[in-house]
Amino acid sequence: MSRAATSLSDLVCELVAIESVNPDLVASGSGETEIARFVGSWLSDAGLAVEIVEPVPGRPSVVGVLRGTGGGRSLMLNAHMDTVGAGGMPEAFLPHVEHGRVYGRGAYDMKASLAAIMITAREAARLRLKGDLIITAVADEEVASLGTSAVIERYRADAAIVTEPTELSLCLAHKGFVWLEVETTGVAAHGSRADLGVDAIANMGQVLTGVLDLNERLRSGARHPLLGTGSIHASLIEGGQEMSTYPARCVAKLERRTIPGEKLFPIYGEVPGEAGGWGPLISEGDQVTARVLLERAPSELAPDHPLSQAVAQAAGQPEIIGAAYWMDMALTNAAGIPTVAYGPIGEGAHADVEWVDLASVEKCVDVYLKAAEQLCN
Repeated sequence: MSRAATSLSDLVCELVAIESVNPDLVASGSGETEIARFVGSWLSDAGLAVEIVEPVPGRPSVVGVLRGTGGGRSLMLNAHMDTVGAGGMPEAFLPHVEHGRVYGRGAYDMKASLAAIMITAREAARLRLKGDLIITAVADEEVASLGTSAVIERYRADAAIVTEPTELSLCLAHKGFVWLEVETTGVAAHGSRADLGVDAIANMGQVLTGVLDLNERLRSGARHPLLGTGSIHASLIEGGQEMSTYPARCVAKLERRTIPGEKLFPIYGEVPGEAGGWGPLISEGDQVTARVLLERAPSELAPDHPLSQAVAQAAGQPEIIGAAYWMDMALTNAAGIPTVAYGPIGEGAHADVEWVDLASVEKCVDVYLKAAEQLCN
């Protein structure tokens, strides 16, 4: 069978069979080089102009452009090529089809969506769209989103659909997050020398109590209509060296999940109760320091935006949702490319059993084509 005639089911399976585990998650992961070569060749055979965007060696993304006839708006379709590791999944990269589902690592998150936008590009060629259709198969979404960040530095679009799985609902908003590392210090001394020792672990108590208090305030505070409230929790903690010694150092790593409209920074010198509540949580001094490890903003597009309305119409007025997890939609929206998310039905993202419903993937192709007809003409 030629690539031009590849069925959707076959294409999903071909993509799942290419191991593309993110090497920043699993050191032995192959990354995106092989799958990018496959996607780029497939899109080229389908008539698209293809470019490889590779800001970091070995971490390529693929951009395929179906040129419009002129005078129309451009639409970007985005899917990531990397996956998490196999975990406890047996034969993770030997996909199989059963009862209308494809099983295998990445089938749901999100190689079925990648297959859907590739097929969409192939089918869109017969529509003679006025505007460009831009297919972006990106690297590194599971860690730092190097792929989408690099792509949007080189390519612009009038609108975008991130094709993360949404159970055929239209996702208009998602939460952001901040990872914060807090360190408390003490004085190491023999456990018998209470006159000399200062307990860094005990000093962390004020921070952990603050985490519980702030989380309670957030969960009872202002609610976003699609996302609910923000939250905070302590993810990791380490400190001390042995039972008979006062610990000189303790480190806790905190995760703050954010909703649109929350102001979080600067962390210090804030008015209590404002700026996400960091001020009351941590007062930096001789014994407590903190630093931001990573921040990803939340994202939101209004339901009456033309893109929201176009995708809703193409999908038959689906349920409108928000997502608790972060996705590349935040990057494209922040870059001035209005973006929503719409993707297939499935289960098992990052789990030991992962599957995607093929009928829902076919529905996605139909929706993407209809949306492109509306937006690009």
